[in-house]
Amino acid sequence: MHAAATDTQPVRRVRPRLRGLYAVTPDLADTDALVARVRAAIDGGAAAVQYRNKTADPALRGIQAQALAEACRGRALFIVNDDAALAARVDADGVHVGEHDGGIAAARAIVGARLIVGVSCYDDLALARTAVAAGADYIAFGSFFGSRIKPDARRARVSLLRDAKAFGVPVVAIGGITAANAGTLIAAGADMLAVISGVFAAVAPADAAADVTRAARALARLFAPPGTDA
Repeated sequence: MHAAATDTQPVRRVRPRLRGLYAVTPDLADTDALVARVRAAIDGGAAAVQYRNKTADPALRGIQAQALAEACRGRALFIVNDDAALAARVDADGVHVGEHDGGIAAARAIVGARLIVGVSCYDDLALARTAVAAGADYIAFGSFFGSRIKPDARRARVSLLRDAKAFGVPVVAIGGITAANAGTLIAAGADMLAVISGVFAAVAPADAAADVTRAARALARLFAPPGTDA
């Protein structure tokens, strides 16, 4: 017989299926423009959005995170990069942590058991194994291709994706991903593709929403079952 849940016992949120396009926001100071582009990415099929802005001050980050949380609610998962406290404050679906962000235990102490905690594992399978043992809900590897956002990022082998499937959690690929090269990563086992420039690098500012939707749709279509019209 199972023990009854109490107020002191953490209740883990039922995890949604982590699969598809994972749009990661660019460093954009204009909140209205950022929200419009994120809405366009979701229109194009983004299953998750990560708020990442390395240039914003804390006040702007708070404003943008709240606006994006509201834009994503009911439409796509919303994950905050680096900042577990901000993720909790805006009622995000989760937080993503890197090697300098305090670790999984520190993030979990802030967001609790209910939120998703994802972890950057770069090119390191041993780091991924440790992350999963510590309770990571997904593990991310990269950079797989040259990236304009992080030109000096460590490069990861595609074989890492196959090897990481043994850990039993969703696997995310990131780094220079476009519709032209993404198929290799999906075939190797990537459950999600984390993309910044490949989605948000609009050709013309006046047509940004249309460009973002078009780019997102091209990537999201790669996850559609054969014979469907994504």
